[in-house]
Amino acid sequence: MDNTIKTAGSGRFSKVRVAAWSVAGLLLLTPAVAMLFTDAVDWSLSDFVFMGVLMLSVGIPLELAVRRSGSAAYRAGVGVALAGAFLMVWLNGAVGIIGSENDDVNAVYLVLLMGLFTGAVVSRFRPLGLMRTTAATAAGIVVITAVALLAGWGAPESGPRQIIGVNALFFAIFGGAAALFREALPDGDSPDPAA
Repeated sequence: MDNTIKTAGSGRFSKVRVAAWSVAGLLLLTPAVAMLFTDAVDWSLSDFVFMGVLMLSVGIPLELAVRRSGSAAYRAGVGVALAGAFLMVWLNGAVGIIGSENDDVNAVYLVLLMGLFTGAVVSRFRPLGLMRTTAATAAGIVVITAVALLAGWGAPESGPRQIIGVNALFFAIFGGAAALFREALPDGDSPDPAA
């Protein structure tokens, strides 16, 4: 009976996966088409390769998460965390999160993402470990924001409102992922270390 449920569920999700990969491919082709009509879009081959690798680095782990767990909360948590990581890398490369894309201070976000990846691997992608790792990532964003404001990082390109706004978005993304992983915890797991 369990195999029947998984088979029915995987058929339903296969249409979603085909659609998601199709959308990713279309998004990657969009700049190529735009370059035929305007000079405002000027991507090099390395830009296309970078975006393709970035999309694969989100799509493949999401595929694995869908296959690994039947929990909608777990799948959503993985999707939200991967979307946050994608957005962070993309913004950092395109315009920079603090200041411009050339400001060395933006490397702290890449260190934060390396910590997120390391925590996910060390926890073997289990909901409890992922909950703690994404919560730690959200806490790291708060620390980065506070230090950036106190140290005056990013001036004059990034004012305090911009720094707070962008980092609040990332805090919400990774905090939301942590909440989803908490929802995905099996009954025997407790997020409270004292329990």
